[in-house]
Amino acid sequence: MGGTIGIPPIVSFVKASGEVRGACPHDCPDTCALVTSVRDGVAWKVQGNPGHRPTDGVLCTKVSRYTERTYHPERLLQPLRRSGPKGSGQFEAVGWDEALDDIAGRLKAIAARDSQAILPYSYAGTMGLVQGEGMAARFFNKLGASLLDRTICSTAGGEGLTQTLGGKVGMKVEFFAESKLIVIWGSNSIASNLHFWRLAQAAKRDGARLVCIDPRRTETAEKCHEHLQLRPGTDAALALALMHELVTNDWLDHDYIAQHTVGWDGLRERALRWSPERAAEVCGIPAQQIRTLAHDWATTKPAAIRLNYGMQRVRGGGNAARAIACLPALTGAWRHRAGGLLLSSSGMFPVEKAALQRPDLLAGRAPRMVNMITVGDDLLRESSPEFGPKVEAVIVYNSNPVAVAPESGKVVRGFAREDLFTVVLEHFQTDTADYADYILPATTQLEHWDIHLAYGHTDVLLNRPAIAPVGDAKTNTQVFRELAARMGYAEPCFADSDEDMCRQAYGSTVDFDELLDKGFATLQIPDAPFADGAFPTPSGKCEFFSERLARQGLDGLPDHLPNYELAGSSKHYPLAMISPPARNFLNSTFVNVRSLRDIEAEPVLEIHEDDALPRGIASGAVVRVFNDRGEYRVKAKVSHRARPGVVNGLGIWWRKLGLQGTNVNQLTSQKLTDLGRGPVFYDCLVEVRAE
Repeated sequence: MGGTIGIPPIVSFVKASGEVRGACPHDCPDTCALVTSVRDGVAWKVQGNPGHRPTDGVLCTKVSRYTERTYHPERLLQPLRRSGPKGSGQFEAVGWDEALDDIAGRLKAIAARDSQAILPYSYAGTMGLVQGEGMAARFFNKLGASLLDRTICSTAGGEGLTQTLGGKVGMKVEFFAESKLIVIWGSNSIASNLHFWRLAQAAKRDGARLVCIDPRRTETAEKCHEHLQLRPGTDAALALALMHELVTNDWLDHDYIAQHTVGWDGLRERALRWSPERAAEVCGIPAQQIRTLAHDWATTKPAAIRLNYGMQRVRGGGNAARAIACLPALTGAWRHRAGGLLLSSSGMFPVEKAALQRPDLLAGRAPRMVNMITVGDDLLRESSPEFGPKVEAVIVYNSNPVAVAPESGKVVRGFAREDLFTVVLEHFQTDTADYADYILPATTQLEHWDIHLAYGHTDVLLNRPAIAPVGDAKTNTQVFRELAARMGYAEPCFADSDEDMCRQAYGSTVDFDELLDKGFATLQIPDAPFADGAFPTPSGKCEFFSERLARQGLDGLPDHLPNYELAGSSKHYPLAMISPPARNFLNSTFVNVRSLRDIEAEPVLEIHEDDALPRGIASGAVVRVFNDRGEYRVKAKVSHRARPGVVNGLGIWWRKLGLQGTNVNQLTSQKLTDLGRGPVFYDCLVEVRAE
C-alpha cells in the first residue's frame, strides 16, 4: 500500500505479532470493541474486548468469524476491469494506476458537462466515520457531484425521535439491567442487539417482566413473558391505545407532563379516540393485551422501552416512532435511570462532521439530492428540468444496492445500462459488483484505521489496523486520495492521513490518547439524562406537539397512518410481507461467509399454516411470491413464526444465490415514509402460489 501524496503506508502501523484493539464496523447497535490476535503478520482470532463494559468480551456469531471473511478465498485482491456484458460477472485484472487513471479521466469528462451527473452510492458497509463518509465526502464535495440522501435504514424513526425528543437520544443501555419492565418493540434482540439482550436477561433474573412487540414470533419473542404479535404498520395505533388507558385510568405523572412536555391537551384528545377495542381491530391483537400492557407500563417502576428500527419501515413509520417516544414522559419514566426509551444514542456523540467531510469544498454550490431508496427509478430517468442531468456515473462503496435497494428489478435495469459508468469499491464480487466497469479491492476492518460512534451505547471506539492490507487492497480513503490527486485537487485536506482524520473526528471533546491506550472512551452523560427535562428540542421539553412539523404543513401530533398497501385492500394480493434479516446475516454482509451461510442453508419464506394449507403449500416446497412489481421464487417454511395473513421473507440474500437470480427486494416498493424520506420495506402486499 503506497505512500501517494505523502500518506505513510499502513504497514508501518501494524504489529507483526500481538494483540490489536479495534471496533466492529457493522450496522448493529452494540458497536463492539474488538481484540485481534496477530501472529507473524496474520490475524488468527478476533474476540470481544473484555475491558469494554458494553462488549464484555462477547461477540456475535458473525463477527467472531471475521478472520474467515478477511481471508476468504473469494476476497478481491486486485483491481478488475469489465471484460464482458454488464451483469455477466466477467472481468480482467488491471493495475491500480491504469484503473485510477481511466476512472479519473471518465469522471473529468462527465464533470465538464455537469458534475451532478455523477452519483456516489454508499451506506453502512462500514459504520466508521473515516472509511465511511470521510475522505469520500471531501472528494465528492470538491467534485460537486450529486448528494445522496442516505435513508435506507433509519431516517423515519430518527426523524420521529428528533421531532419528539430533540435527537437520536435516550437512556443509557447499561441501566436496562435495573429495569422492572422492559418492552422490546420492533427488535429481534437475540439476533441484532445481543449485548442488550444480556442486560435484559439480567433484569429478568432479577424479577423484571419482558414484553415483545413484533409481527414475527422471533427468537426474542419466544423468550419474553408476553408477545404482542401485531400486524405490520400498526404500532402507532397500539401506542395511542396505551395512551388512552393511561388517560382514562389516570395513570399519569401530571407533574412531569406539566413541567417537561409540550402539547399535552392535543395528544390527550387524540389518544381518547383510540380505545383498546379500536386498536385491537387495527392491530389484530386482543384488546386485553393492550389493557394489560398499559397497566404494567404505568404501575411498574422503573419501566423502559428498547425500540428498534423494524417498526418504522412502513408508510407511517415516523409517526409511529413519535407516538412510542411520547410514552415515557406520560408516566414520568424518565425520572429513573432505568426508565425511559432507547432507539438510538448516536445523537449524543459530538462528532465534528464538518471537519471530517468538509462541506466548504462545495464552494457555494448546491447539488441536487438523490434518495438512495429511489435509485431504481433515478438510474432510468432521462435529463429533465425537475430531475436534472441523467446519471452518467455511479461510484458505489460500503453498499450493495442491487441486492438491498427496493424494487430491485428496476435497480438491475438501471445498473445494466451500457452508458452508465460504474465503479465499485468492494471486498467481494457482489450482485452490484457484477455490473461494474471497475471493481476496486477494499480493505476490511482489520486492515485500516477508523473511529466510531455507536447507536446502542455511549462509548467512542478507535480501530487500529491489525494487519497489512491483503493482496493489493486499498483503503477507501486512499482510493479517494489518489483520485483527488488525478483530478488535480490540491487542497491540504486530501493529504490528511487516516490517523489525522481519526483525530479530527471528535476534536478536543474526546481524549485521543485514551483511545490509543484503551481503544475506547466513554462520553460523560448523566445517568438519567431527562430526569429533569432538558430535552435537546427547541423548547427543551418532550414535544408531543411539534411546531416544526406544523410549519411544514404536517400534523404536529403523532397519529396512526395506515400502510400504503393495507392488508385486505387487494383481492389479488391478500398477504402482507415483511423481510426481516436472517439471524446470521447483516443486510447483505456475511452472506458469502460459508460457515454462516451453512447455518442459514437457503433463502426461505415463512408462512403460517392457516395460509399455507389452503394454497397447498408444504415446508420445503418452492413457491412463487409475486405482486405487480415482480416475482420471487423461494422455498416455503410453514412456521409458527409467521402470523396469519403475514409472510416473512428472510433477507437479505445476494440475488445470485437465489433460485432464479432474485431476492425478496424484487417485491418491495420505492415509496417513502411519512417522515425522513425512508423506505417502506415492510409495507408490501403479495400473493404466494405453490409451483
